[in-house]
Amino acid sequence: MEDSFERHQSLGATDVCGESPDDNSDTCDEPSLPLKEFYPYIRCALCNGFFIDATTITECLHTFCKSCIVKHFFYSNKCPNCAIIVHQTQPLYNLRPDRQLQDIVYKMVPYLEEAERIRVCTFYKERGLIVPKPVVVPATLPVKAQKHKAKDLVPQSVFTIPPELDVSLMLEFVGAQEGIENYKPLERKYVRVSGEATIRHVELFIRRKMELSPDLQVDVVCGEHLLEQCQSLREVRNTMAGNSLQDGMLVLHFGLVLPGQ
Repeated sequence: MEDSFERHQSLGATDVCGESPDDNSDTCDEPSLPLKEFYPYIRCALCNGFFIDATTITECLHTFCKSCIVKHFFYSNKCPNCAIIVHQTQPLYNLRPDRQLQDIVYKMVPYLEEAERIRVCTFYKERGLIVPKPVVVPATLPVKAQKHKAKDLVPQSVFTIPPELDVSLMLEFVGAQEGIENYKPLERKYVRVSGEATIRHVELFIRRKMELSPDLQVDVVCGEHLLEQCQSLREVRNTMAGNSLQDGMLVLHFGLVLPGQ
């Protein structure tokens, strides 16, 4: 589909009351403001178009179009606005739909919702696909019903955890050999990965996150066993004693040493 800005730039010449500048009706009692004054709050910083499927990062509460932020996370795990690390390996898990903000955008920009609906229908029909039904937001529940439905009202992630990510790791840093300096701390020690990944993959992950010099050696230990780079995580989890598991997570300790030590 086309860029969001190109899709909606023709819809921006309106005031905050949702009326065209040429409309002389008196339906809005309060003074009108140019829509452009609200651009910082209703436009996506990635495509410069009005929000479509407004989606918020839970770590920093910055909002983008859903398609824009998903594409961004294909090559980066940082927020485009503030550069905070959203998630070490799966930033998509920390996205939540912001339906209230999207409703505000649709009310402020006339014809935007209808134009987007037509574009979606056209997109699917041109490709011979079934047009998805619009999501229906349930009406406000009575107070008594809300108590029984509390769990259902908790915001859900935009994405679910893929079944192939079947091993949860806890990476515990035990220290570095004397003389090793200039490395970053491992900010988050919890990682969910595929059981097919090897200790070599874990080492590469640690090297990238801690920005280690290539001449340093990373020793990974599970329990009392120094692990080989070729061992898969599923193999380690299945063969090591129960002491290597903590709350269902495979605990791996690692340290930094100089080559040949």
